Amino acid sequence: MMGLMLHANARSLMKNEKYKDALDVLSMAEEAFSLCDPKFIEMIDNVPILQLDTVWCYFILRDISCLSMAGVRLTKARKGFERSHGKDSTRLRLLQSGQHAEIALYLRLELLEGVVAYHSGNYAQSRKALNSAQAKYLQLQIPDESLSLLMNMGYKEGSAKRALRMTGQDIQSAVDFLIDERAKKARRHEEDLQRQQEIMEQKKYGRTPQKKAIDLQMLNELVSIGFERCLAAEALRINENNFQEALDHLTDPQKNCDLQQRIHSRNTRMEQRETAAAMNAVNTAPAENNGSTQVEEPISFSDEQNHPVTGAEEGTSETTFVDPRDEEMEDALAKELTGDALADYDIEVTKEGEAVKEYLALLESL
Repeated sequence: MMGLMLHANARSLMKNEKYKDALDVLSMAEEAFSLCDPKFIEMIDNVPILQLDTVWCYFILRDISCLSMAGVRLTKARKGFERSHGKDSTRLRLLQSGQHAEIALYLRLELLEGVVAYHSGNYAQSRKALNSAQAKYLQLQIPDESLSLLMNMGYKEGSAKRALRMTGQDIQSAVDFLIDERAKKARRHEEDLQRQQEIMEQKKYGRTPQKKAIDLQMLNELVSIGFERCLAAEALRINENNFQEALDHLTDPQKNCDLQQRIHSRNTRMEQRETAAAMNAVNTAPAENNGSTQVEEPISFSDEQNHPVTGAEEGTSETTFVDPRDEEMEDALAKELTGDALADYDIEVTKEGEAVKEYLALLESL
């Protein structure tokens, strides 16, 4: 997941033409992927795409010093695509319901292979790769008539171009693609909202003594049996999400009573904290208006002193534990993950077309 997030972040930097920064992030993403199970990595094309993106950054930056490394990376990329996509991309096409999503990727791959071959003096190999890349580039050109037809149906230009590229310029397939994309986007939005609600609920119940969130599936099972939601959540929390121990806790009259008392006590402490915070804000406002600073005496609660919060009795307040994770950084990276399965294949190939034309002209001048 970290590899995916970093790679998505790097692609965002590339989109904004920050290629040097993108190279640094791509390197971190590659390191993250290297920690994964190799058998799993071989089944997906994320790493080959990462290799391709890295070489594309080399090319845009015109970094000839990376020529030998570029050749190695492109070889790895092609082998990775063959493993994950299958021969002639048959596996990928099956997964993508017959769509031609990969053409832009292979255009970029063959262009870069041609560039590396040219600078290595392998002109025949360069010409072969560049001619193949040029054929793919022409295949991806969108007819104005097809684009206008889709735009007249109400679709935006970018979405219409993407649909036509992914479906081999077939109008009906492009329309079906756009309808399916809209439905998928709506489903992702609903799933995101549901997940956000689940996260907020987990934060409300606090974490277990080992800093784990409440298992909502187990919580729903306990609620379906007939237990109150907050009571079931507390039972799971103090029992480290052990369903049977939580159930035993809830069915034992004395332990159930203790749970209710703990929840009531904790709610009382939270209300006291909120009241104190509100009073502090009211008392501070006049002092600030008068240009002076009033030092408040620390407020203590007898309930806190008589009933200290232990590891197993952590409240719902987020300040009762120290989380070593950098959630702000993770959130920033995760925003780049759109859930769009075709995002890595959706490449605007204008620069690729210009580069193909440039290098074919160089070959002709030899």
